Amino acid sequence: MADQPITVMLQRFAGGDKDALDQLMPLVYSELQRLASGYLRNERVGHTLQPTALVHEAYARLLKQEQPDYRSRAHFLGTAAQVMRQILIDHARTRNAAKRGGGQIRLRIDGHDIPVERSPALLAIDDALTVLAQKDPLKARLIEMRFFGGMTAEESADAAGKPVAEVRRQLRVAMAWLQRELKRAGDEEKTGA
Repeated sequence: MADQPITVMLQRFAGGDKDALDQLMPLVYSELQRLASGYLRNERVGHTLQPTALVHEAYARLLKQEQPDYRSRAHFLGTAAQVMRQILIDHARTRNAAKRGGGQIRLRIDGHDIPVERSPALLAIDDALTVLAQKDPLKARLIEMRFFGGMTAEESADAAGKPVAEVRRQLRVAMAWLQRELKRAGDEEKTGA
């Protein structure tokens, strides 16, 4: 019952009513903050990008979507988690390019420049998830929702339209693959291959 206003706003937004997202945001803001905190949890101490800034940037990108098709609160949050991950990856890639001779990176939110620093580990995970998404999009999405978005198996199942037992099974397989891929990439980096 608590999801009903959220579902109504999502349907209106999917129908082209951009104002519906403005009405939706207060209803899901705390959950978006939780997602953003999950993404930033493993970053270095003193990281300058805060969850609020990440939520605001994600909101701006969600607002620009042409034909959103959100089936539920969980589906919307899964999409928001994917958008947040992409924001961080974009900035990590920009920062790495800057280290190779470019300028300093800044994330511009609400008229404020925020310096952004990201770890190479995030890029390695993103590269591995990109490969996995080409082989098995569901597994890549489940990892993203669970470990980056902090979504439960039940929320991920709702967002993916799959039974909870299947989500758990797929996630175990995906995590084993990801661990193996990251180890292989780390071994190649050590040997210079």
